[in-house]
Amino acid sequence: MGPAIPDIEEQTSSESHDQVREPSMYRVLLHNDDYTTMEFVVQVLVTVFNKGIKNATEIMLNVHRQGVGLCGVYTFEVAETKVETVHALAREHGFPLKCSMEEDES
Repeated sequence: MGPAIPDIEEQTSSESHDQVREPSMYRVLLHNDDYTTMEFVVQVLVTVFNKGIKNATEIMLNVHRQGVGLCGVYTFEVAETKVETVHALAREHGFPLKCSMEEDES
């Protein structure tokens, strides 16, 4: 057998001065137009934004009456994906539905 290896004590210092920041959040909005049907807007809110029928209908009515409706607040990547998904579905069904995202100030 070889010679005994003495115990080696190691000290590690893990001091991190970086502060972890919450990611910026983005509001996803649907915009009113004169061509997209109310039924299609509700369908988008249910399938893309996982809203219940009642909540989807309320948001759709905000879009219709106020010109814009808040679909949800998400991280940048999620918001961007949802906007792209809405635009793809709208094109597929022949609607000019506009969806946008903006940084959430709250």
